[in-house]
Amino acid sequence: MRIIAFGDLHMAVQVCRKIPDISTADMLIATGDLTNYGKKKDAKIVLEELLEINPNLLAIIGNLDKFEINDYLEQLNLNLHGQARLLQSQVCVIGAGGSNITPFGTPSEFSEQEITEILMSGYQQGLDYIALSSPGKLSKIPIILISHAPPHNTAVDRLTNGRHVGSVAVRKFIETYQPDLCITGHIHEGRGEDMIGKTRILNPGMLQYGGWVNIEFNKSTLHATLK
Repeated sequence: MRIIAFGDLHMAVQVCRKIPDISTADMLIATGDLTNYGKKKDAKIVLEELLEINPNLLAIIGNLDKFEINDYLEQLNLNLHGQARLLQSQVCVIGAGGSNITPFGTPSEFSEQEITEILMSGYQQGLDYIALSSPGKLSKIPIILISHAPPHNTAVDRLTNGRHVGSVAVRKFIETYQPDLCITGHIHEGRGEDMIGKTRILNPGMLQYGGWVNIEFNKSTLHATLK
């Protein structure tokens, strides 16, 4: 199985076409900020092009997407926000869109308590899916967290001035539940990777600058590469 993840599109969806073999990937995951303070009509442009590239798509909103885009993703059955999907009964993906509170009052911001609830909703749904489809295999199915907001105090949530602005709730969730992988975004200058316990965290940066993540699951091994 091959998954391609990217985020912070900010309407520059055409850049996706430069990703090698994107049309044949088993799943595309857009990790938020599909638009620039956009509404449903803006997201429609982005999503229609993504679905034309590859119909296997999941997405979450970013803090710069108005919340009506979350509802639109739900209508299209593409939404991962507060939800989980079990991909080919091999990999569980859970999502948390938006961000923690910023000084800028962007459209989709949540308190840390709200982020905790969003994360737990997706995590519990994921565990339920695993239990139903693969009884007794909970420890063998990797879990990937897709969080627009990066975990606090990591290499991937640091502004140019060195300040860490990620989510405390996302960090606590990772510390407690140790998903195998976390793909994040939000902080463009935070492109890079880090570890919290056994969880590898990747921020590909803004799509316009060419960043994306290649994820492969083969022979019970999950491998992710920052591109």
